[in-house]
Amino acid sequence: MPELDLQPVEMVSSIQQQEFEESYFKPLRPLVIKDLAKSWPASTKWTPDFFKEQYGDKQVKVYDSSFVSAGKNYMSKSKSISFRDYIDTVVTKQQDLRMFLYNIKSEIPELVDDIIFPSILKGISRNFVFMFFGCKGSVTQMHFDIDMSHVLHTTLYGKKTVYLFPYEQGKNLHGYPFTCRSYVDIERPDFEQFPGLKDVEGYKVVLERGETLYIPSGYWHHFVYDEPSYAISLRCPSQTWTGKIHGAFNLLILSPIDRLMNKISPQGWFNWKQQQALKTH
Repeated sequence: MPELDLQPVEMVSSIQQQEFEESYFKPLRPLVIKDLAKSWPASTKWTPDFFKEQYGDKQVKVYDSSFVSAGKNYMSKSKSISFRDYIDTVVTKQQDLRMFLYNIKSEIPELVDDIIFPSILKGISRNFVFMFFGCKGSVTQMHFDIDMSHVLHTTLYGKKTVYLFPYEQGKNLHGYPFTCRSYVDIERPDFEQFPGLKDVEGYKVVLERGETLYIPSGYWHHFVYDEPSYAISLRCPSQTWTGKIHGAFNLLILSPIDRLMNKISPQGWFNWKQQQALKTH
């Protein structure tokens, strides 16, 4: 089976703010920091039983592959269930069922106290502290974050494989217009259907429990849940005017057009985006 020739992501145990800024933040290079979250209370406290016992009755929105498919569930939840039932599903079943962009700042604000906000990245938002959950076998399809933020993604339970590509690789990834998504199968690349993959340049890393991945602004990323897993993402807005304007344009112009057209003609709109993506090569 063909595979992409991808680079490993550099790893360090710890790093000082100046070195991080000069060697990774400014040049937009990903990095794994193994001990960044080592002292967080969350790293030992947030067990599956903790979430079930403390917050099991809360209703949460969960998502499956229909989130990226044309139709009524496009960019929408699959269903709502109790946090307790979802955690039980995560740790016992293998299926594509995820919970993402769960903002603990607004949903369970006391949990923010279990995080020590790192000093290596200035401007981290304290209002958007997102958690991501997934069963073994879940996949987060290739995309870049629509607001163009920088992200520190820390796995607190389980492990996952992450594929990363600079924003400029969108053409080789056959990114769909009016979205931040690509529909290539990055694990089993089809070079005939998606010839751009022959030239794509990127990274691959297995993120273990307790490790933090720095995802630079605009980077395409694809997550595969190798085990039942949950993680937390801290976000920092783009520090350049280009990035800020790009993020605002995506949120205020492109995304609303995409959602509107999906309502008007779901399959026709999806097919047109697919045709445009395949025209890039």
